[in-house]
Order: sequence, then C-alpha cells, then structure tokens
Amino acid sequence: MMKPARAKPPRRAIPKKPSNTGQKDPVGVYCRVRPLSPTDQECCIEVINETTVQLHPPDGCRVNRNGEYKETQYSFKQVFGIQVTQKDLFDVVAKPLVEDLIRGKNGLLFTYGVTGSGKTYTMTGSPGQGGLLPRCLHMIFNTISDLQAKRYVFKTDDKNGIEVQNEVDALLERQKRDAQPQIVTRTPLRQKPEPEFADMINIEDGCKVEEIDEDSVYSVFVSYIEIYNNYIYDLLEEIPIDPIKPKPPQSKILREDQNHNMYVSGCTEVEVKTTEEAFDVFWKGQKRRRIANTQLNRESSRSHSVFIIKLAQAPLDADGDHVLQEKEQVTVSQLSLVDLAGSERTNRTKAEGSRLREAGNINQSLMTLRTCIEALRENQICGTNKMVPYRDSKLTHLFKNYFDGEGKVRMIVCVNPKADDHEESLQVMRFAEMTQEVEVARPIDKPICGLTPGRRYRNQAFKDELTRRLEERGGPVNGEPEEQAVIEMLIQSFPPIPSCELLDSNDDQTLPRLIETLEKRRRIRQMMAEEFNKSATSFRAMLQDLNGVVAAKENIAQGRMTERERTIVSQKAEIERLEKKVKTLEYKIDILEKTTTIYEDEKRNLQQDLEAHQQKLQRQLSDKRRLEARLQGMVTENTMKWEKECERRVAAKQIEMQNKLWVKDEKLKQLKAIVTETKGDRPERPSRERDREPKVPVRSISPSPVPNVPPVNTRHRRSRSAGAERWVDHKPAGSVETETVMQPHVPKAIKVSVASEKALAKCDKYMLTHQQLASDGELETKLIKGDVFRTRGGGQSVQFTDIETLRQESPPGTSRKRRSSETNRPPQVETTDSEWTDVETRCSVAVEMKAGSNLGPGYQHHAIPKRRKP
Repeated sequence: MMKPARAKPPRRAIPKKPSNTGQKDPVGVYCRVRPLSPTDQECCIEVINETTVQLHPPDGCRVNRNGEYKETQYSFKQVFGIQVTQKDLFDVVAKPLVEDLIRGKNGLLFTYGVTGSGKTYTMTGSPGQGGLLPRCLHMIFNTISDLQAKRYVFKTDDKNGIEVQNEVDALLERQKRDAQPQIVTRTPLRQKPEPEFADMINIEDGCKVEEIDEDSVYSVFVSYIEIYNNYIYDLLEEIPIDPIKPKPPQSKILREDQNHNMYVSGCTEVEVKTTEEAFDVFWKGQKRRRIANTQLNRESSRSHSVFIIKLAQAPLDADGDHVLQEKEQVTVSQLSLVDLAGSERTNRTKAEGSRLREAGNINQSLMTLRTCIEALRENQICGTNKMVPYRDSKLTHLFKNYFDGEGKVRMIVCVNPKADDHEESLQVMRFAEMTQEVEVARPIDKPICGLTPGRRYRNQAFKDELTRRLEERGGPVNGEPEEQAVIEMLIQSFPPIPSCELLDSNDDQTLPRLIETLEKRRRIRQMMAEEFNKSATSFRAMLQDLNGVVAAKENIAQGRMTERERTIVSQKAEIERLEKKVKTLEYKIDILEKTTTIYEDEKRNLQQDLEAHQQKLQRQLSDKRRLEARLQGMVTENTMKWEKECERRVAAKQIEMQNKLWVKDEKLKQLKAIVTETKGDRPERPSRERDREPKVPVRSISPSPVPNVPPVNTRHRRSRSAGAERWVDHKPAGSVETETVMQPHVPKAIKVSVASEKALAKCDKYMLTHQQLASDGELETKLIKGDVFRTRGGGQSVQFTDIETLRQESPPGTSRKRRSSETNRPPQVETTDSEWTDVETRCSVAVEMKAGSNLGPGYQHHAIPKRRKP
C-alpha cells in the first residue's frame, strides 16, 4: 500500500517556493542557560564565552564503566547566560524570522530541552517579561498597523489557500458573521486585555521592520494546535457544551496541498488585527493545553504545542485603491513557534498510567526528530540519498517542508545547570551539536508584481487634495495669488461686455450686440478649453512617459538593490560560515595546544622520571661495583688466608710424616744392621757404651746418577720469575746471604728493604725474600712472588701467585741427627738393593713450591724415581 504513495517524485518538480539550491544556511542553534534554583547547590554548566559552554561532571557520578567523566565543551551560534533578558534573546533569534515573514519567507523556531529547563518561559514569558511569542506578534502589528486590509478581504479555504474578495463581498461577509448567533470562532477586539496576560504584551520598546512594501495590504491569521500522544488536536476549536454526553475533542489529520506543503486539515484559523486580539486567541488555546504535575515540574507540558502565524499579503492595483483580485499575486508566509515537551526519564519522574504513556510518546517523537536530523546530516555529508523517516511522527511530518528548503530553521536549546540533569543535558548537547551541521536550502525572494511603486501614497495624496478642494468649493473661493492672477488674465483676454441697458422697447441693437459679444466670449472660452485639454493631454502624456521612465529606473534600481542585497546576504552568510569555521578552528587549536601542553608536561615528567631512574641505576651500579670490589678484596683476603693456612697445615703434616718416615728408616737400618751382623763370621754386638756415644749418623749411599744426565751447571740459576716484566725485589734488612751455587737472578729489579707504594707503582711483579729455620735446623729461603694491581682508589695491591723454596743441607757424614753404628767402617763399594730407602731417596729431592700442585698448595716433586728390584 505504501509503494504507490512513495512513487510520486514528479510531483515535487514544481514547488511553490523554489529554494536556492546554490546557497544553503545551517540550522541556527542557540543555547540558553536558566538560573540555578535555590534548592540546588551544585552547578554543572559553565558559560565559557558567548559561543561556548562547558559541562562539569557532578561529584556523585564521576566514574562509570568507561572510566572517568571529562569536562566537555560545546559550541553554538550564540550562548545566552542567566543575565540575558527576553528582549536580547528576541533581537538575536526571533527578530530575523519576523523580518523574513514580512518579506514573504517561512520560518520555524522551536525550543528543545529536558523537563524544567525553561522552554515554556522562553516561548511565552511571564508577567512583565514577555517571551518570544508576544514579542513576535507585537513586532508584526507594529509594522503593518497602517497597511492592514479590512477584515474578510482575505479568506482562508479548506486547502491551505488564501482567497481575495472585493470590499463589497468582504462587507457582506462581515455582516453575515456578525449576524450569526452561534459559535464565534473570531475573538472580538477588546478594549483592555485580560489582566492575567496584560503584562506579557505590554512591550514598551516596540520595534518594526524597515523597508516594508507599502503598496501591499496585509492580513494576519493565527492557529494553535498541540500534538498529544502522536495525535493532533485543535486548541481553538469551539465544541458545543453537552452536559448529558460531553464530546471529546476530535484529532485532526495532516494533508498535503497542491504545492506539497503539509497542513492540518480542518484547523481553525482566526484573523486578528491587533497584538491584544492575537494573544487573547493564544491564551484561550493555552488554557486548553494538556499539562500535568510531575516530580520534576509542577506544570509540565505533556504535549508539543505549535502556534502558527500566517501572513497574507497582496499588492494594490495601479490606482492604489483596491487589492488585486488575482490569486497568483497573493503571497502567504507563516512563522511556526513550537514549544516541545521536555524529554524525561521515567525512573526520575516515577510516572505511572497515563503519565507514563505520555512520557513514552514524547520521548518517541523526540527520538524520531533526532533520527531525521541524523539522516539529513548523513545525506549532506556523505552524499547519500537515504530516506528520511518524516512519517514516523506527526511532529516531523508536519515540519518536513522546512528541512526541505521552505524557510529558515532556528532552535533554542534550554538547559538546567543542576547536577540531577547532567546526563540528560549531555544528550541534549550532543543532539544540538549534530543539528548545527544540517544545512537547509535558502528560499528565493518573492517576485516583483511590476506595478509602479509608491502608488498608495500618490493615491492618498490625490484624495487628500481632492477633499481639500471640495471643502474649498463649498465656501468662498479664496485662491492663491498666482491663481487669481491667472483668472484675471483670462478675464482680460475676453472681449468686454457692452452696455446692456435698454432705454426703448424698440431698441434692436443692444440685445444683438450683447448676443454677439457673448458668442465671441463663448467661442474664445471653447477655444481656450480645447487648448487647455490639449495641453492637459500632452502634459498627462508627458507625465505618464516620465512616470514610466522613473518606474523603469526604479525597477532597475530595485533589481540592482535586490541583487546587491542578495550579494550582501550571501557574503554575510559566507562571513558567518567563515567566522564559524574560524571559531571551530580556534577551538580545535586551543584543544591541540592544551593537548600539546599536556603531552609536553607528560614528556617532561617522563624525562625527569627517566633521569631519576638513570641516576638511581648509576648509584646502584656504583654500589654494586664497590660491593663487588669489596667482596673481591674479601675473597682475595680469605683465599690468601686459607692458602697460607693450608700451606702451614700441609707443611706441618709433611714435617710430621717426614719425622715418622725417618724414625721408621732408622728402625729398619738398625734391623738391617742386626741381620747383617748375624750373617758375618764374627758377629759383634756393639757395646752399650759405644752406642751411647754420640755418633754422626751415616747416610746410605745414593745411587749413581743417570749416565745421560748432564753435569750441573756451576753458574747461578736463573729464577723462573725473570722476564720482560719489571720486578720489585723486597729483601728485608736482616736477611742472611747464602753461599749456595744456585742464586735467584732477576734483571731490571728495584731492590728495596721496605715495600713502598712508589716502587709498586713502577713495577708489575713483586718478590719477597723470606728466611726461616726448617724443622731439621737448616736455613730455608722462600721467594714469595705476586702480581701488582691498581685499586679503584688509586692505590696498589699485591696478589701472591707463587712460592719458590731454596734450601741448603749438609752431607750425610756431618748430619747432626743421625748416628751410624759403623763409624770406622770403610765405605763399601758394593751395595744391595735393600740400601735404597725412602730416606736415601729424599736426599736427592728438591722441593719447590708452585701454585696448582697436586701435593698441596705450592708443592711439586722433582726427584729421580726410585729403582725397583729386577
């Protein structure tokens, strides 16, 4: 069923008022902040400047599931704070719409906001502070007060059209309406307005539209409707009172006229002539409007109200007397003032029953309005042709022509700064910000009728002069001196009248002479009248030509002025657009600067944190290095300590073992001597006295050296510590010089008796000469070697790495610890294998301390291995 209704695009090809598609104006959105009530303490809205407001999150709801709320700013065409008066708001918002109404253009002004934000106060006002509606009516009638047509010259039809009647038909219509005793749809003119709204329309600073078309007549029609639960009701409809069965008001339907404009069919339109009469009609409808008491507003509007001001104008004829009876010359423009019901949440209003249903319908219609705005914005920005759902709501369906380019659209966003309305105010601000991006095509100006301008005042001046002349004709003629001189010249140009005195009844000359003179005077008068008519005709033709030339020039000048005005208007629009763009860019620049400042502060803080962490890491690294050096020193000290302890223990253990081995060897020797003596021819037991004598023990004969071993070099033995490094030879002052063949030889050495830091700083190696008595009483010389290191504090440290031992022993015959039982026995040439003992082997052992030896710390065996028996 809907497809045939939608498939009618050819009908829109010829609209009534073709819009100027080349030029578009954005929807003007203004913001008004109402004062905070005394019961509310926290304010969430702040006016930053004349175009920007800022919303602060209340203290109770700073955190939600998305994180913390942030302060948001919204820009409008202009922001009105709590100090702005009703007149200031009217001059900026509604006055341009009234000027366009007088010039034949449509306008739409509606207030939008949550419940209790001041929408009805902005539109209607209060006693002493008239709102936008009474000020619009006052400006209209103050402009056309002397140019209004008589009542019923313009007559409305049932198809949203205006018909023109002549004065006779209008008079008959007035008499017919006055004679009807039934329902009076027209509000009679009151001498004094009702006291309840008298202060609202008592506007002292009256304003009017300049440069109005004074060659036209005007008439104002008003109508008042409401949209309740998505139904349209006529608030001016007079319903007969039936006490038995009251009849509820009937809803109206929307229709589309031949110019594709939407209108309410059967709606009452009342012709008004004064501001008081128009506001009286409005006040009657206001009393019938549906309001209710809710928890958010004591007088909450439960419906959308629409007050329509329709202005009909038609030009006068060429003589400036009567209205042109051509319907095509009638221009109809209308201004719709819409007071939208406030959006509300049922969890706050605690609505039930009919109030809940009303709130649902109000929110649904406002949501449809928002959906239509979003679709228009998407179509304009993205270049798509998405269908706009106007028909989903009566509110959007009624005003779809305005968004299609039938006039200007203005919206006043009313907000309440209290904390309870913060979330609703956020939604309102977002919708308003989106509405600003929608552009509406600018309608073209009405065409010029082509008649001579100024004809009303010329006709009025002619009537005044004619009335004056008629008044002069009724009394003595007292012309001006110039007129009297002209009359005297005309009288002198006539032939003189001869004497008319008759002295005799038979006088036949006087009368013929008088007749002849009068005939001459008549001919002269007739000739002068013809000349006067010719002159008048030629002068009239000259005046008409001149008038035509002047009219043509005026038309040309008017056309040029119109073009200039269009250019100025376009330039003003371009300037406004550029100013808006500049403000937007300035706002973005401010945001970017703030963001840059925040980032720079964060960067600076991060750099400071990084430097602090680096310093902390450096301190930790320094502490770690000092701790490592300290631990290394402790480890080195403990290592050296334990190495010395191990060396001492190993040396003590070796001495102990050597003593044990020596004791065993002695026992074995004694046992061998006993066995040998028993085998001899004359065994002889040594006496106890001789045994008791101290004898030098005779060592067993060592085995012969290996044949391939070269003889010992008699030169001084070169120490293994000699090399390319430079040494510090530390030899204490009490050291004893040994007379051994092998002596340590260290070239390039600095010899000192006391270790000093200066000597250590010049060398890489260190050698300490230490002398002590061995366990057998012989002098033992140790060469303790080490590496020199530089410490972190700038000093020197020595780490010991090796020990070399030099020892000198007496031959076996001179031993002080061993005694032999055969002191006088000559040495035997032949020996047995039993003479090879460990004691004998130790005689050819040279012990040298070397780091890493398996025998202990610093020991290595360099002896010739002992022979075994074959």
